Amino acid sequence: CCLIRRSCHLIRRSCCLIRRSCHLIRRSCCLIRRSCYLIRRSCNLSRNMLTPHDLGLHRLLKLFSPLVRPAVNVRASRRLKKAVNIADLRLCAEARLHKMCFGYLDSGGDDEVTLRRNKDAYSQLEMHFNVLAGLQPPLDLSTTIFGKRVEIPFFASPTAGNRMFHTEGELAVANAAKVNGSLYCLSSISTTSIEDIANILPFDHPKLFQVYVWKDRDLLKDILDKAKAGGFQSLALTVDFSWYGNRERDIRNNFTIPPNYSLNQMWEAVKRPAWTWDFLSNPPYNYALINKDVPAESLASFVNSQLYPAFGWEDAHWLCQQWDGPKAIKGICRPEDAKRALDCGFTTIWVSNHGGRQLDTSPATIDVLPAVRQAVGPNVEVIHDGGIQRGTDIAKAIALGANGVAIGKPYLYGLAAGGTPGVLKTFDILRVELDRAMGLLGVATVEELRERGPDLVRRRNPSLRDAFGARYSKAGVI
Repeated sequence: CCLIRRSCHLIRRSCCLIRRSCHLIRRSCCLIRRSCYLIRRSCNLSRNMLTPHDLGLHRLLKLFSPLVRPAVNVRASRRLKKAVNIADLRLCAEARLHKMCFGYLDSGGDDEVTLRRNKDAYSQLEMHFNVLAGLQPPLDLSTTIFGKRVEIPFFASPTAGNRMFHTEGELAVANAAKVNGSLYCLSSISTTSIEDIANILPFDHPKLFQVYVWKDRDLLKDILDKAKAGGFQSLALTVDFSWYGNRERDIRNNFTIPPNYSLNQMWEAVKRPAWTWDFLSNPPYNYALINKDVPAESLASFVNSQLYPAFGWEDAHWLCQQWDGPKAIKGICRPEDAKRALDCGFTTIWVSNHGGRQLDTSPATIDVLPAVRQAVGPNVEVIHDGGIQRGTDIAKAIALGANGVAIGKPYLYGLAAGGTPGVLKTFDILRVELDRAMGLLGVATVEELRERGPDLVRRRNPSLRDAFGARYSKAGVI
């Protein structure tokens, strides 16, 4: 009986302990639920946190810009004046630009193999020059691109969100195009409106409008109507951007548009006072051609929401029917795609791999340019871009079949380094280098360079010595 009583006592105690444990578990669950609730509220507050722009701080800071802006840009202006080539402009851009934005500008896809190949491939092309050609500088660099006469055979390629690099953004590029008499290109996800561009460029200035493979046809038609009304005569469809490339630098730098206000991003902003002052003392940038009231979000998220991987040749044919002027297909790498694009209704083939920012290990564009030219014949207009760092690179592309050459990173380096003066310096550097290259080759015009190109520019066998040269700076391969 004693043993039974003791057992019952132990059972009662165990039951009490179980009840107390259950009570503690219930209390723990309540605490966990409250913690989750507080975490969700904190996340919502961080997402909805008021930014300096929400508070209207930029309106106040703008009053002090005449005094502050020159002061914070003193060192950037000095660096820009000392730059002698595109490699120098890259270093100037890195020194002025927020780390996150420079990483976005400078990066390529995955391991950035194609980014390097695009540039290195030019070193495998030799220039077999003629002497005693009887030429005097400056040479005639004018040519015809997209049916319009231009003063130089290269132009600034359409790129998204220029105001993230400098507050002048697309306006600085438009000014440079006006001064140099070059083709101007505007991206459909620009941060400057067509109306603002029209205030700088005359209605009849050579202009090209670029669109992506978007799923919303109504949005596409609306943007095309705006471009036509704004005097854009030519159209380019970017077809190598149906999927968003893997830019690992963006992931590491936590790249967002607009920048988030984490401690790390704020610290990086403190280290770049010129860029930060421009960002804080001016209105926030947005996608000016789509909807100015759309909340700012990351570029990757926005593009992924509109990109249409299923966009096919039938969709491209539909787009061609919406535009009456010259039409380019941008992102061609294979000769058979170039011929099919002509059958689809495009009038210009744009050889490009998106600057090595999409499919890594794709071929260098200068390597596939001759095959594309051979496939489409001598009378079809061909535009080339990818890896341009020197005027000699432009000369080689023209010699191998390009009617015109587009530059991307070089002018964005100039823009990030110093706004309009930086973009103008980019054009000045490349124009002088191209003029010198043609003079040393012994050709007087762009047309002569194109006609005699295969004899003047020839491929050589690779050599380890090609890995050393001016474009390899102390900052690494650029």
